[in-house]
Amino acid sequence: MDATTIVLPSDQGESRRPSLPLLAATVPLLAGVVLWLITDSVFALCFAALGPVMLLASFLDGLRTRRRDRRRVRVETDAAWQRAEAELVRLHLEEHEAAWRQEPDVAGCLAEPPLRGHDGIDGDTAIVIGRGVVRSRVRATGGDDERSRAFHERAQNLDDAPISVPIGGGVCVRAAEPVAAAVIRALVTQLCLRFSPAQLGLIGGGVATWGLERFPHAGRRRTAFRLRIGDDARADAVRADAVICVRRPGEEPPDGITTVLDCGVPARARARTPQGGLHLSVEVLSVGQARAIGAGIAEKADAEDAVPDRLALSDLRVSGGDGLDAVFGRGEHGDLAMDLVEDGPHAIVTGMTGTGKSELLTSWVAGIAAAHSPERVAFVLVDFKGGTAFDPLRVLPHVVAVVTDLDAEGARRGVGSLTAELRRREAVLARAGARDIRDCPDLARLVIVVDEFAALLQEHPDLGAVFTDVAARGRALGMHLVLGTQRASGIIRDALAANCPLRLSLRVAERADSRFVIGSDAAAELPGGVESRGLAYVRRPRDGEAHAVRVALTAPDDLHATAARWRGHPAPTSPWLPPLPVSLPLPGAGEPEANAQGASTPGPLVLGLADEPEHQRQPWVTLPSGTGLAIIGGPGSGKSTALRLITAQHREAVVVPADPEGAWDVVADLAGSVGDPHRDIVLCDDLDLLAGAFPPDYAQLFLSRWERIVRSPGGVVITMSRVSGPTGRLIDVLPQRALLRMSSKVEHIAAGGDAVTFDAARPAGRARIGEREVQLCLASDATDASSAPRARDGAALPPRWRPDRALSGVVTGRAEDAGRALEGMHPGCRVLGVGQAAERTRLGELPGPIEPDTAGEAVIVVGDPEEWRAQWALLQSVRMSGEMIIAAEHAPELRQLVGVRELPPFALSHADRAWSVTAGRPPRRVLLM
Repeated sequence: MDATTIVLPSDQGESRRPSLPLLAATVPLLAGVVLWLITDSVFALCFAALGPVMLLASFLDGLRTRRRDRRRVRVETDAAWQRAEAELVRLHLEEHEAAWRQEPDVAGCLAEPPLRGHDGIDGDTAIVIGRGVVRSRVRATGGDDERSRAFHERAQNLDDAPISVPIGGGVCVRAAEPVAAAVIRALVTQLCLRFSPAQLGLIGGGVATWGLERFPHAGRRRTAFRLRIGDDARADAVRADAVICVRRPGEEPPDGITTVLDCGVPARARARTPQGGLHLSVEVLSVGQARAIGAGIAEKADAEDAVPDRLALSDLRVSGGDGLDAVFGRGEHGDLAMDLVEDGPHAIVTGMTGTGKSELLTSWVAGIAAAHSPERVAFVLVDFKGGTAFDPLRVLPHVVAVVTDLDAEGARRGVGSLTAELRRREAVLARAGARDIRDCPDLARLVIVVDEFAALLQEHPDLGAVFTDVAARGRALGMHLVLGTQRASGIIRDALAANCPLRLSLRVAERADSRFVIGSDAAAELPGGVESRGLAYVRRPRDGEAHAVRVALTAPDDLHATAARWRGHPAPTSPWLPPLPVSLPLPGAGEPEANAQGASTPGPLVLGLADEPEHQRQPWVTLPSGTGLAIIGGPGSGKSTALRLITAQHREAVVVPADPEGAWDVVADLAGSVGDPHRDIVLCDDLDLLAGAFPPDYAQLFLSRWERIVRSPGGVVITMSRVSGPTGRLIDVLPQRALLRMSSKVEHIAAGGDAVTFDAARPAGRARIGEREVQLCLASDATDASSAPRARDGAALPPRWRPDRALSGVVTGRAEDAGRALEGMHPGCRVLGVGQAAERTRLGELPGPIEPDTAGEAVIVVGDPEEWRAQWALLQSVRMSGEMIIAAEHAPELRQLVGVRELPPFALSHADRAWSVTAGRPPRRVLLM
């Protein structure tokens, strides 16, 4: 059911009279007679008498139950009707109030001034011609008796409701002259209260005749809608959009009029419209009442009309007081001067989109800058709309920072910067022994101007506490806030608003916003359109009420003239540090060793520039000699570039090769010389990927050697794509960790980062080292070319195997192919299969133990692992006196056939790699073919 539908109680009907239970009474009677006939006992007849007695008792009980049910139904029905009546009264009252709120007459407009929205008046605008009975939206369902039909009739009619018609159809009042004039005064007054003079103009001879000349709408022709009062038959009469006229009773209305009011007496009038006729009572006003209301409307309109329609900043005088006074507007009493120190120290500026809020803030900043030098005031401009509203102000030397849309990291930097500025100013005043900035003339005032402050708080609530702190302590410290927002009520907290006594409001949509800012509804009543752009109400602490002012427009020439006036004055230091650069070159020889913010001197190995907004500095970050560093980042985050940065500064750095064989050899060599005090810094790129390229047993030994290396006194710098498994232990040993951009937040947290510091759009080379953001440097192209990584032992391929023993055995799964290849590569050697070699050994045709320098033809025996296992005697002969070559694909044969227990040097499978094993020597990696 709809919320406006009332369900009526249904008619229960008359309850039936109780019936006589004849059958139930007959059974005991017959049973008693039968027992009497059988037993011949008179007592059986007594049992038969129970039937009539039960019949009578049941009938009487039914009558009693019927009366009780009738009483219950009557009580429930009466209660249901009472609820229905109360619901009808409530719904009609709500509908009545809503109707008069939506379509008020003069009395309603005076009791609650109507809101003036963006939409002006047109032909479809409704005008209330009186009050009467209209169809209600309340409906009743159920019930079909006379009482229900009467309730249905009352529910669908709403008494004393506003009756309105479109003003575009015109209104003709037929009555005696005094009555008709009183009715017309009420109709016109109603429209003048609802619409501004810019939207509605009154023309025609009836304006002065019927006492409407006091309204500011009278005589206005350049308006959006012109309403003619009375008849005007002149040829040069201005065309009207609607007409309200008078006719004597019985006369026909003019052509084009669609509403006629016949008024014998105001309380008993009749309206005739295209929809039919209806009876109503009309509202009337006397001449005195209309003139009093018109004078009140004109008083407000005069203040608006007193300000100019357009104003340039160059047309105003330049102030120059002790505080931060500026002239950037003109009101009804001349140029309006405001001092942010005396009238503030903080201000709130409100205004809807398109009302000129950004222009107001720009002109205010330009006005202060024109009157005060950069040594006295500095500006930080925050434009959260992401536009270019404050870009023209960059030419002013007073503007030390222009901040546009902030991301999460930028908001944190803002919190740190403002907090650091508060501490810095407190320290300056403490050193000077001053309690207020007035006693410390060397300290410049700082004005923070924020456009779209509500959006800033919505995205970054942490900044709200900082701005509240600045507002509370800013007067003594010389920090001032100018907060611009579309809405203030419910957005700016009371703790912040209490410290912002200077209020300016352009046109706003809600009366609550206007009252919150300037204490009245004036800002909400400003007309819409281009003419109201830049028209504001200003209320200073000393003002009893808000004053209308036209804000001046600032031209580029005005800003350039101000910049030229203060040329040569030192620019103040910005409390809001600029963001770290996306690309940072490595400082070269002869360049300054500190940045403009007072950075520390870089050490032997410069890493990059750190961001410390909480200390208002961006120092260089260095890697001390002998210190370890882990660099973690996803693809394209700048890991490899960071290693090139270190090699560009340390030409003797040892770079672990990217291929597994070379990396194995270099790491094994470094692990064996961990106590070397002259060891150079070790660099390794993508250590996790490199360790993943080894089989599990090799990876375990590889990482255990790395643990020895990172624990050694020499410096180590490694990079990784992610932190997982055994590689995490290496990072925990290193004293420093640089966290670059990761692929996901999960990996960022796993690498040791905080969830709040994750940024999927982090630029390449931007690292998180400790609690600081650091932009790593880029080595120049020339430096990169001259600082190619120096690989330890320098060989990209293992040495090719050459037989240096009289007898050599080769274990490979491709015995035939390997035999043919070895015959071609070593033509001076005999290549035999395992079976052939075993037979010739049995016959004594193969040589015994021969030293390498002994003359004679060398023999190479080639076979697969199974063949060698079958010829154990031949295998033992080769092991004892010759050289065994095990292909890398058969690593288990090193233990099974040769007896090697330790891991051999890592060798790539299926790449012609093999291990050479000679009795008494560890295996060595060779290139077999």
